[in-house]
Amino acid sequence: MAPPSSLSFFYILLFSSVSAIANTNPITLPLNAFPHLSSSDPLQTLTFLASASQNRAHQIKTPKSNSVSKSPLFPHSYGAYSTPLSFGTPQQTLHLIFDTGSSLVWFPCTSRYLCSECSFPKIDPTGIPRFVPKLSSSSKLVGCQNPKCAWIFGPEVKSQCRSCNPKTENCTQTCPAYVVQYGSGSTAGLLLSETLDFPDKKIPNFVVGCSFLSIHQPSGIAGFGRGSESLPSQMGLKKFAYCLASRKFDDSPHSGELILDSTGVKTSGLSYTPFRQNPSVSNHAYKEYYYLNIRKIFVGNQAVKVPYKFLVPGPDGNGGSIIDSGSTFTFMDKPVFEAVAQEFEKQLANRTRATDVESLTGLRPCFDISKDKSVEFPELIFQFKGGAKWALPLSNYFALVSSSGVACLTVVTHKTEAGGGGGPSVIFGAFQQQNFYVEYDLVNEKLGFRQQTCT
Repeated sequence: MAPPSSLSFFYILLFSSVSAIANTNPITLPLNAFPHLSSSDPLQTLTFLASASQNRAHQIKTPKSNSVSKSPLFPHSYGAYSTPLSFGTPQQTLHLIFDTGSSLVWFPCTSRYLCSECSFPKIDPTGIPRFVPKLSSSSKLVGCQNPKCAWIFGPEVKSQCRSCNPKTENCTQTCPAYVVQYGSGSTAGLLLSETLDFPDKKIPNFVVGCSFLSIHQPSGIAGFGRGSESLPSQMGLKKFAYCLASRKFDDSPHSGELILDSTGVKTSGLSYTPFRQNPSVSNHAYKEYYYLNIRKIFVGNQAVKVPYKFLVPGPDGNGGSIIDSGSTFTFMDKPVFEAVAQEFEKQLANRTRATDVESLTGLRPCFDISKDKSVEFPELIFQFKGGAKWALPLSNYFALVSSSGVACLTVVTHKTEAGGGGGPSVIFGAFQQQNFYVEYDLVNEKLGFRQQTCT
């Protein structure tokens, strides 16, 4: 796809090389809930986040293998978290959604940036912060023959470099425009080579998407997936970690932390479980995800009966579980969800079901606890390969959804009764990760975690 004529102003950009400042200390950034959602109507808020989680799961499970971007995005990343990143010379700082389920890093770009259907709560589409390349002396477009162009388009991109002589490297044709499609929206733009700027470290020639048009996507994305174009890959990180502050559904300025670590120094006090590779070669998008090895799911002391095929990805790539910071609530395929939900219903059979709230929110089961002085629910525990157990505190899997005192399980499944489909069977979402220190050890291919307060 050739860039449209209206983008001609991109082609006059200055470039100057910036030397990297050697520094091996971990970089710590704030992670903020995005956006701040009003607590005046918790029912509406939880309904929004449940729908967002279902939309996200649908796109993760059925990525378009012929999409320009190898990783899916979705329009409701806004149950997730944002972090400030600075690009350019002089630097321009933007808040991007932190997403371990995709790899491309991109931001709203140029003074002509347009976002259609972007009227979200507390977001003014006309005032979306954007990066302006002409104000940066280190901006330049990625060329069509640049190997980094193939990160997005694959090796076949050379066939699109029709204006380039294959025998010369001095080709002025730019890398084709990318179009990332997702759920109910999309974003399009050109790849820039820019300087990613931290207080004590500069990353020159960092590839970032300069989006000039988006639909239903008011914020950029910081992709932390496994692709070559992701932030961890481009920075050569040995590990990264985060601590997600508890969602209060209000305007309080609480934030967690995102740690970018090039040292590889061991972190104490963590329970570890190895990552798992997806064996599928037919859908490259599955290679982007961080697969885990869930062995058992416990509700209280009862191990839920989950067929093995849902816990481990098969030769076709379907099944298994991933961890994803961009999903709000944990998603489970219908058979897995029903086994978990029915066990909660069985153990809480003496409580009154709030079926009206279930119908409104899409969450299930919901219970009326308005007359209870104290509340006790069975534990929800995920046991991983190696014996590590992730025991969730009650606030990480049940939430109050109305002032009348109704609590709902914050796990979602397919919107339709049929359910099913390909892709991962379990997507471990951000809501369930609140107030846990979570570490991705990229050298030793393992995930570590421990419970702690993240403010």
